[in-house]
Amino acid sequence: MRAAASFGLLMALVVAGTGSSFAAAQIFCCHDESGKQVCGDILPTACYGRAYRELGQSGRTAKVVDAPLTAEERAAKAAEAKLRQERERVENEQKRRDQALLNTYGSEKDIEVMRSRTLGDLDTAVKAAEERIVEIRKHRRKFENEAEFYKKRRLPAEIAKGLRDADYEIRAQESVIDSKRKDQQAVRLKYDEDLRRFRDILTRAAADRR
Repeated sequence: MRAAASFGLLMALVVAGTGSSFAAAQIFCCHDESGKQVCGDILPTACYGRAYRELGQSGRTAKVVDAPLTAEERAAKAAEAKLRQERERVENEQKRRDQALLNTYGSEKDIEVMRSRTLGDLDTAVKAAEERIVEIRKHRRKFENEAEFYKKRRLPAEIAKGLRDADYEIRAQESVIDSKRKDQQAVRLKYDEDLRRFRDILTRAAADRR
């Protein structure tokens, strides 16, 4: 009753006041820790750190001020903002990639043509490395035949070097083949994904036009 009477008195002063100070008067109200409404023409001490309302001259709520966030609430809000920013970054990056895909290919056939061309280039590189290995092995046989005469003796430096160099180059070409095979697998996966994404973009675009 006392709180209600105080509130009524304050509002009566606001409504009845004719001076400039009363014309702009406001009332601040909140509920204290016991749940009782507390009001004042300046923010009551009991409202510090709590949500409160600002009442205008008509007695209606003109503004609601939320209570300050706790440390846990601030941390949760910051985490939510960070998550939202990351989602937006991922979405924007996907939009950029989608646009790049549309700028690169005009149709599904274009994707298949590029796939075949890229795989063909890699296959050519593999075949070239395989042919080079055949040549190296032929060349190595010359040193192998010469080494037959030195089974129980130390090989001459030239023969030993020829064998080492041949083995080194064979391993190098085998490494090239292995790398190109891996590239072929990566290319297949890339163009499979490009084709899937291209179809998805066109499907969504068609749905948006309906």
